[in-house]
Amino acid sequence: MKKSLILAAGSAGAMAVPAGAATITVTIPRLQVAEYNRPYVAVWVEPTDGSKPRTLAVWYDVDKTGHEPGTKWLADLRTWWRKGGRSLAMPADGVSGATRAPGAYRIPVPANLKAGSYTLYVEAAREEGGREFVSVPLQVPAKDARASGSRELGSITISAR
Repeated sequence: MKKSLILAAGSAGAMAVPAGAATITVTIPRLQVAEYNRPYVAVWVEPTDGSKPRTLAVWYDVDKTGHEPGTKWLADLRTWWRKGGRSLAMPADGVSGATRAPGAYRIPVPANLKAGSYTLYVEAAREEGGREFVSVPLQVPAKDARASGSRELGSITISAR
Protein backbone atom coordinates (compact mmCIF):
# COMPACT_ATOMS: atom_id res chain seq x y z
CA MET A 1 0.00 0.00 0.00
CA LYS A 2 1.41 3.35 -1.03
CA LYS A 3 1.58 6.06 1.65
CA SER A 4 1.15 9.67 0.64
CA LEU A 5 1.86 13.01 2.27
CA ILE A 6 -0.94 15.53 2.09
CA LEU A 7 -0.92 18.90 3.82
CA ALA A 8 -3.98 19.62 5.93
CA ALA A 9 -5.45 23.09 5.53
CA GLY A 10 -4.10 25.50 8.10
CA SER A 11 -1.51 23.12 9.53
CA ALA A 12 1.63 23.15 7.45
CA GLY A 13 3.55 19.92 7.71
CA ALA A 14 0.60 17.84 8.92
CA MET A 15 0.50 14.35 7.51
CA ALA A 16 -2.70 12.67 6.37
CA VAL A 17 -3.25 9.27 7.90
CA PRO A 18 -5.00 6.15 6.62
CA ALA A 19 -8.70 5.89 7.42
CA GLY A 20 -8.24 3.14 10.01
CA ALA A 21 -5.92 5.30 12.09
CA ALA A 22 -8.53 8.03 12.50
CA THR A 23 -11.42 8.34 14.94
CA ILE A 24 -14.76 10.07 15.03
CA THR A 25 -15.88 11.50 18.36
CA VAL A 26 -19.60 12.08 18.87
CA THR A 27 -20.60 14.13 21.90
CA ILE A 28 -24.03 13.83 23.47
CA PRO A 29 -24.59 16.91 25.64
CA ARG A 30 -26.15 16.91 29.09
CA LEU A 31 -29.51 18.70 28.79
CA GLN A 32 -31.32 20.34 31.66
CA VAL A 33 -34.86 19.14 30.93
CA ALA A 34 -37.64 17.74 33.12
CA GLU A 35 -37.75 14.37 31.37
CA TYR A 36 -34.55 13.18 29.72
CA ASN A 37 -34.49 10.17 27.43
CA ARG A 38 -31.26 9.03 25.85
CA PRO A 39 -31.26 9.77 22.12
CA TYR A 40 -31.22 7.27 19.31
CA VAL A 41 -28.15 8.10 17.19
CA ALA A 42 -27.02 7.01 13.72
CA VAL A 43 -23.55 7.69 12.32
CA TRP A 44 -22.77 7.01 8.67
CA VAL A 45 -20.57 8.07 5.76
CA GLU A 46 -21.56 8.75 2.19
CA PRO A 47 -19.12 9.04 -0.70
CA THR A 48 -19.50 12.42 -2.41
CA ASP A 49 -19.76 10.61 -5.75
CA GLY A 50 -23.23 9.41 -4.73
CA SER A 51 -22.40 5.75 -4.20
CA LYS A 52 -23.82 3.64 -1.38
CA PRO A 53 -23.72 5.02 2.21
CA ARG A 54 -22.13 2.99 4.99
CA THR A 55 -23.49 2.89 8.54
CA LEU A 56 -20.78 3.09 11.21
CA ALA A 57 -22.91 3.13 14.37
CA VAL A 58 -26.55 2.99 15.46
CA TRP A 59 -27.40 3.46 19.13
CA TYR A 60 -30.94 2.51 20.09
CA ASP A 61 -32.94 0.80 22.84
CA VAL A 62 -31.70 -2.72 22.13
CA ASP A 63 -33.32 -4.16 25.28
CA LYS A 64 -36.82 -2.91 24.52
CA THR A 65 -38.97 -5.85 23.39
CA GLY A 66 -42.60 -6.80 23.29
CA HIS A 67 -45.42 -4.78 21.76
CA GLU A 68 -43.14 -1.88 20.72
CA PRO A 69 -39.54 -3.06 20.29
CA GLY A 70 -36.74 -0.50 20.23
CA THR A 71 -36.27 -1.04 16.50
CA LYS A 72 -39.73 0.46 15.89
CA TRP A 73 -38.38 3.92 16.67
CA LEU A 74 -35.33 3.71 14.39
CA ALA A 75 -37.45 5.32 11.66
CA ASP A 76 -37.33 8.51 13.79
CA LEU A 77 -33.76 8.83 12.54
CA ARG A 78 -35.42 9.94 9.31
CA THR A 79 -32.49 10.78 7.07
CA TRP A 80 -30.46 7.69 8.04
CA TRP A 81 -33.59 5.53 7.69
CA ARG A 82 -34.19 6.75 4.13
CA LYS A 83 -30.52 6.47 3.17
CA GLY A 84 -30.37 2.78 4.01
CA GLY A 85 -31.19 2.22 7.65
CA ARG A 86 -34.46 0.48 6.83
CA SER A 87 -32.57 -2.25 4.95
CA LEU A 88 -30.11 -2.91 7.79
CA ALA A 89 -30.99 -6.00 9.84
CA MET A 90 -30.81 -5.19 13.55
CA PRO A 91 -28.93 -5.82 15.67
CA ALA A 92 -26.05 -5.29 13.25
CA ASP A 93 -22.81 -6.86 14.45
CA GLY A 94 -20.14 -4.25 15.12
CA VAL A 95 -22.51 -1.38 14.30
CA SER A 96 -25.49 -1.34 16.65
CA GLY A 97 -25.49 -0.83 20.38
CA ALA A 98 -27.40 0.61 23.29
CA THR A 99 -28.27 4.28 23.63
CA ARG A 100 -25.58 6.38 25.30
CA ALA A 101 -25.68 8.71 28.28
CA PRO A 102 -24.31 12.24 27.89
CA GLY A 103 -20.59 12.13 27.11
CA ALA A 104 -18.08 11.77 24.28
CA TYR A 105 -17.91 8.50 22.34
CA ARG A 106 -15.23 7.38 19.88
CA ILE A 107 -15.91 5.45 16.69
CA PRO A 108 -12.99 4.27 14.54
CA VAL A 109 -13.00 5.29 10.89
CA PRO A 110 -13.01 1.89 9.11
CA ALA A 111 -9.58 0.85 7.85
CA ASN A 112 -11.10 -0.45 4.62
CA LEU A 113 -12.71 2.87 3.66
CA LYS A 114 -11.29 3.66 0.21
CA ALA A 115 -9.39 6.89 -0.40
CA GLY A 116 -11.65 9.73 -1.47
CA SER A 117 -14.11 12.38 -0.37
CA TYR A 118 -17.01 11.54 1.91
CA THR A 119 -19.50 13.27 4.13
CA LEU A 120 -19.87 12.05 7.70
CA TYR A 121 -23.42 12.33 9.01
CA VAL A 122 -24.63 12.09 12.60
CA GLU A 123 -28.34 12.13 13.35
CA ALA A 124 -30.02 12.07 16.76
CA ALA A 125 -33.66 11.78 17.81
CA ARG A 126 -34.91 11.79 21.38
CA GLU A 127 -38.31 10.90 22.81
CA GLU A 128 -39.86 13.99 24.41
CA GLY A 129 -37.05 15.91 22.79
CA GLY A 130 -35.88 17.00 19.41
CA ARG A 131 -34.03 15.83 16.36
CA GLU A 132 -30.71 16.99 15.06
CA PHE A 133 -28.65 16.30 11.97
CA VAL A 134 -24.97 17.28 11.60
CA SER A 135 -22.64 16.74 8.66
CA VAL A 136 -18.84 16.96 8.46
CA PRO A 137 -16.64 16.63 5.35
CA LEU A 138 -14.42 13.55 5.61
CA GLN A 139 -11.31 12.97 3.51
CA VAL A 140 -9.55 9.62 3.28
CA PRO A 141 -6.66 9.66 4.02
CA ALA A 142 -8.12 11.34 7.09
CA LYS A 143 -7.64 14.96 8.08
CA ASP A 144 -8.89 16.69 11.22
CA ALA A 145 -12.39 18.16 10.87
CA ARG A 146 -15.07 19.40 13.24
CA ALA A 147 -18.72 20.44 13.39
CA SER A 148 -21.17 20.97 16.21
CA GLY A 149 -24.81 20.40 16.93
CA SER A 150 -26.94 22.97 18.68
CA ARG A 151 -29.03 20.89 21.12
CA GLU A 152 -29.32 17.09 20.78
CA LEU A 153 -25.71 16.72 19.59
CA GLY A 154 -22.55 18.42 20.80
CA SER A 155 -19.26 18.50 18.94
CA ILE A 156 -18.55 15.99 16.19
CA THR A 157 -14.85 15.64 15.44
CA ILE A 158 -12.72 13.63 13.07
CA SER A 159 -9.22 13.18 14.46
CA ALA A 160 -6.33 11.95 12.39
CA ARG A 161 -3.91 10.14 14.70
